[in-house]
Amino acid sequence: MQPPRTVLEAFGSTAEPVLLEGGQGRTWRSGGLVLKPVDNPAEAEWRAETLSALPESDTFRIPRPIPTRTGEWTAEGWEATQLLPGRTDPKRWNDAIEVGAAFHRAIRDVSRPDFLDTRDDWWTLADRDSWNLDFTPDDPTLRDLAEARTPVAVAHQLTHGDLLGNILYEPGLPPAIIDWPPYWRPTSWAAAVAAVDALCWQAADESLLDHWTHLAAWPQMTLRALMYRMLTDHHAAAANNRPCQPHPAYLPIAEAVIRRAR
Repeated sequence: MQPPRTVLEAFGSTAEPVLLEGGQGRTWRSGGLVLKPVDNPAEAEWRAETLSALPESDTFRIPRPIPTRTGEWTAEGWEATQLLPGRTDPKRWNDAIEVGAAFHRAIRDVSRPDFLDTRDDWWTLADRDSWNLDFTPDDPTLRDLAEARTPVAVAHQLTHGDLLGNILYEPGLPPAIIDWPPYWRPTSWAAAVAAVDALCWQAADESLLDHWTHLAAWPQMTLRALMYRMLTDHHAAAANNRPCQPHPAYLPIAEAVIRRAR
């Protein structure tokens, strides 16, 4: 469903909406704006306030939130941000991890938002399960990953939980970080999610796991990152009353991260 005319008017745009690639098929461009439906109003308001206050950086760009004509961050269940030039390139996994680290340094002093305690989408439930050492999955591969976990003492902060496909690259400009799903996890976990995604879906070589071993508790982060992705599939399947078998792409990566965690 495209944003109605009243939403465009609220954000001061008159251009006809055009559906953008990605964004789960729900993101639209209208002139210089990007509009998407709001799933969690508290999260949308918080993200807009946080990003609007973030200083400019020489190492990354962010799409600035756009308020309505009356100064609000949402209108009729929609939010708007600045349209930035650039295209995603999920083959640039090391670049994504590096720009993610710069973004995380910029937000390291931002306090943990309250909505993280009540958010209950598939991704959040999967993240909680992957960190719960008492959680024992039924699936054999997930169970092997879970049993390889050990307690870790690593500082948590706000992180971007889906870096790899949400970086825009444009010649002559710093990379742009878009579609921020906030998590309160170690920054090395966010890097591990990007690495796992590259291994599973972008044909990255297993040596990628060895490239980032200097990051905090790296083997344990990769276990949790892969569990997070696999458990998201399980929660999505359960919500839609269908069975879930692990995607074949996960299996060799599970073996690789377990081997390095031992």
